[in-house]
Amino acid sequence: MGEKTEKLLSILKLQPVVPVLIVDDVKSAVSLARALVAGGLKAIEITMRTPAALDAVRAVADEVEGAEVGAGTILNAAHWDAAVAAGSKFVVSPGATQELLDAARKSPVPLLPGAATASEVMALREEGYQVLKFFPAEQAGGAAYLKALSSPLAGTVFCPTGGISLKNARDYLSLPNVICVGGSWVAPKELVAAGDWAGITKLASEAAALKA
Repeated sequence: MGEKTEKLLSILKLQPVVPVLIVDDVKSAVSLARALVAGGLKAIEITMRTPAALDAVRAVADEVEGAEVGAGTILNAAHWDAAVAAGSKFVVSPGATQELLDAARKSPVPLLPGAATASEVMALREEGYQVLKFFPAEQAGGAAYLKALSSPLAGTVFCPTGGISLKNARDYLSLPNVICVGGSWVAPKELVAAGDWAGITKLASEAAALKA
C-alpha cells in the first residue's frame, strides 16, 4: 500500500484542483484535456457517468501529453477492471465496498476512496488508506467539518469534492488535512459545447494558481 499511496500523492500534488469531468464524446475529451493541461491542471478525473467515458479515458491516456488521467465514479470490481484497462493512472470512488477494496488490493493502480464520516475514515485507515476523497464535501459538512476531523484523525489527508467552486476552494485548501480539491467548475458545459478551449485554459490557470 505504501508504494501506491506515494504514487497517488505524486499525482494529487501536481495541482491544487483536480478537474472532475463528465464527458459526452471522445473528441471533446481530448481537446478538453489538452486545454486543462495547458492551464496547469495535469491530473484529470473523468467520471464513468456517460457511455463515452471509458473511451475518453483511453483517448486522453494515449493522446494528451502531460495528462495524468483517472477514472471516477467507480462503484464495483467490473468498473475497476474496465477503468484500469482503459489506461487510468488512478481510480476514484464516491465510497468504498469490500468488493471494490479487494479489486484495488490486487492492482498496481492507486485508489482514492470516498468517505464522509469518521467511521468510514477509520474503516479505510484499517485497510491501509491514508489519502481519501471527502464526498460530498459541502453537503457532508464542508470545510468546518473536515477541519474538525484533522486532529482526531491526524495522518489522513483528503481531496474534498462536491459543491466546491472558485469561491470556497481556498476554505478547503487552507486546511492541514487537505492535499487538493476536486471540482467541475473549470470545465463548464457551455464552454465545452462551444469548443472554447482558450476559456477553459484560462479557468484552469486560475485554479492552478490557488494556494492555501
